[in-house]
Amino acid sequence: MVVGDASLDIDTLVIGAGPGGYVAAIRAAQLGQKVIIADKGKFGGVCLNVGCIPSKALINAAHHYESMLHAADYGLSADNVGVDFGKVQEYKGSVVNKMTSGVEMLLKANKVQLFQGEVMFINEHEARLFNDQEAPRYRFKNCIIATGSRPIELKPFPFGGRILSSTEALSLPEVPKSIVVIGGGYIGAELGQMYAKFGTEITILEGADTILPGFDKDMSQLVVKKLKKNKVEIVNGALAKSAEQTDKDVTVTYEVNGETKTVTAEYLLVTVGRRPNTDGELGLDLIGIKLTDRGLVEVDDQCRTSIPHIFAIGDIVPGAALAHKASYEAKVAAEAIAGLPSKVDYKCIPAVAFTDPECASVGYTEKEAKEKGYNVKSSKFPFGGNGRAVTLGGADGFMKIISEADTGLVLGAQIAGVEASNMIAELGLAIEMGATVEDISLTIHAHPTLGEITMDAAELALGHPIHTIAPKK
Repeated sequence: MVVGDASLDIDTLVIGAGPGGYVAAIRAAQLGQKVIIADKGKFGGVCLNVGCIPSKALINAAHHYESMLHAADYGLSADNVGVDFGKVQEYKGSVVNKMTSGVEMLLKANKVQLFQGEVMFINEHEARLFNDQEAPRYRFKNCIIATGSRPIELKPFPFGGRILSSTEALSLPEVPKSIVVIGGGYIGAELGQMYAKFGTEITILEGADTILPGFDKDMSQLVVKKLKKNKVEIVNGALAKSAEQTDKDVTVTYEVNGETKTVTAEYLLVTVGRRPNTDGELGLDLIGIKLTDRGLVEVDDQCRTSIPHIFAIGDIVPGAALAHKASYEAKVAAEAIAGLPSKVDYKCIPAVAFTDPECASVGYTEKEAKEKGYNVKSSKFPFGGNGRAVTLGGADGFMKIISEADTGLVLGAQIAGVEASNMIAELGLAIEMGATVEDISLTIHAHPTLGEITMDAAELALGHPIHTIAPKK
């Protein structure tokens, strides 16, 4: 480390180049700030490199493979269908490279200075950036911390060898014969189902009474139904206790209904949540930034920390650990630095699981709306009543719109079915705009599209559905 060197002046230092950090840097630069962004890993963060993007690339490949195996259902012939998982990984890598190089291009186009290396606070206005080649010192007017999170490592199941986190699970060189998954949340369900489609024998150990516990049960039940078709074994109410691994496999001991059992597989995948990256050499304690007892940074509605010119966003602050939440907070923080009156408003943050079928939710569930005191109407329209969904083989899904019974105000929506991840956006906009089910009903939706399901669900709420039978009053 260089001692006694002069500091370089910068308007805004952004620490972390994931969906929170790179968006913050670009928006700050657009607002006229001189910005440097630093990340010890690859630009794009966890999401683009070892999370959202590579997992969806593998899920897409698995979906195509499954479709080829069932080509006869559509009157098609596909002989000698197989998997070259090395080439699948090459495809995933090409997607990741395209997205991450795009991020770097956007940062440079907005005149953001890039630094790959570690950051350590010296005081409230200075930080050391360092790597193997250099260690410049910067004096900043403002700072945005977006260091993200990492997989939680459980003491009985330390990562290494045949015990994997989601990061290693995305880079296996070949399709495993078997995997035990601890945790049936969205990561465990997504990756477990992806490998099951490629032919891996999957066992999911979930402590709750259902997988995807963050979604309504009628949504997760559809996923369970498909998982069983994929020959996935799900053990609910399971408490994983220990694991013993050899050079060929790993045996997991767990308890369920008071009985101790074991299961052996080629790999163990642990997906029990993520931990905020607020520890380590960054030095938040050195400058006195306040943290919660969970290690999250305390922030106000402009993402300011306990030090007014230092901001924090994304997985290191309270709330859902979602990439799109981080990107939203990034714009708020950058605009707050520029003196704009931007504030966070978490009125409707969508949540999506890229399982099969996909699950998506935004706003209130029926239960949450009732707890808030609303007179609730829940209108559930089946995908089987939509021509486009049927042509896509997705008749099993549904959309549920939660509205205020007296006014028709849209309060929330839940979708389980093909393309739910894309369909949820219209409902998010409806909630954000204060739209009613009548507003949705009066909006002409193209035919034949999945978007018509939204219109049909709104008409069901109004009591005059066309493509399903109205419930008796």
